[in-house]
Amino acid sequence: MRLLVLLFASAATLLAQQPPYDVFPVAKAPYYRVRYEASTKPGELIFPVNYTIWVPPGAKTLRGVIVHQHGCGEGSCKSGLTGAFDLHWQALAKKHDCALLAPSYEQPDKADCQMWCDPRNGSDAAFQRALADLGAQSGHPELAKVPWALWGHSGGGHWCGGIVLMHPERVAAAWLRSGVPLLNADEKRSTIKPHTIPDAALTVPVMCNPGTKEGVTVKEGRFAGVWPANEAFFTAMRSKGGLIGVAVDPLTAHECGNQRYMAIPWLDACLSARLPEKSGDALQAMPADKAWLAALLTTEASPAPQFTGDASKAIWLPDAPTAKLWMHYVKDSAVPDTTPPPAPTNLRVAGAVLTWDAEADLESGIDHFIIERDGKEIAKATSPAKNPFGRPIFQGLQYSDTPANPLVPTTFTDPSPEAGKTHSYRIITVNTAGLRSL
Repeated sequence: MRLLVLLFASAATLLAQQPPYDVFPVAKAPYYRVRYEASTKPGELIFPVNYTIWVPPGAKTLRGVIVHQHGCGEGSCKSGLTGAFDLHWQALAKKHDCALLAPSYEQPDKADCQMWCDPRNGSDAAFQRALADLGAQSGHPELAKVPWALWGHSGGGHWCGGIVLMHPERVAAAWLRSGVPLLNADEKRSTIKPHTIPDAALTVPVMCNPGTKEGVTVKEGRFAGVWPANEAFFTAMRSKGGLIGVAVDPLTAHECGNQRYMAIPWLDACLSARLPEKSGDALQAMPADKAWLAALLTTEASPAPQFTGDASKAIWLPDAPTAKLWMHYVKDSAVPDTTPPPAPTNLRVAGAVLTWDAEADLESGIDHFIIERDGKEIAKATSPAKNPFGRPIFQGLQYSDTPANPLVPTTFTDPSPEAGKTHSYRIITVNTAGLRSL
């Protein structure tokens, strides 16, 4: 036993000596950051971790925290460094007076991901410690007590699902992209401890979101086991009456694709129903009379009273608008949008350099900006970063659904201003559905 303890301590010390993930955007208000070193104590987090949070400017009292959790592996962990800077996810947070939190676990290459993505291995305690510390730093001590809305990719889905099962009274909703917690012992994954389902977890809205090439239509390969794990988790929860659904991404494997255009409106619906008006009060129950149901691995949903199949095996959806978006998403991921994005604000002109502020369209994010000079279009400001995983997006998109690093600035340099003439400029936002700001 003494030898095992010494080996554990030596491994933790080695991990603590890894260089920090230090190439991330500067955290100045309304952004705040804390970082914790690795622990050598048994049961505590053996990786360093930093947490960056965005607090909506002007928010007097926060009503919740939206957690955007990256997946396993060094690349995905580093991608978490920009998660709190995502304008699209900020739009959801701002609407509900929530903060947006993005962890970044400093997992070395080929290290055991379970040492952070299983919350029982110290990451749950570190997460709650960060909320308290960030609350003090930002002047929002309520951060330590408000509810959580969770989004997680891969190992991050495992983490979010584990948090639902451990702290159901704190979770408003959880979207699990390509990862779910283990409920039964698995000989192939003997190092993963199974969870149990408490009754309270059945009242938490949960969505499982695997890619079709992760075992649904493609049965072999690295990620073929994702769908069987999702199906088992869904079946166990739903058979007990859990408010859980499945949204199979029809285009992808493990990459995140266009899922944000479904995840954000789904979370929006759940937060609208569950967050209490007064910060600190208990979460509200999802309205039972608004639910829609769909048979597993189909693309059509109907109001629950009209559903003719076995409800205990059916996909649960929170309401009619969300169900209609879901029907588009599972067919081709082309979730529609008819609302224009917000117009840019605070345009500054310094010589030929234009800088502006922008807020994303909650439904469709930002694709690009149109630059007008004296009433005529002269250019488009687009992202230099490519998005091989889904719709083009101005901030770019990394594997775990976070902006490209370094961040793409909202600036443009006019290449041909007329000497001695004062020009009038206008910036127009175009969202990923092609709609222009007014």
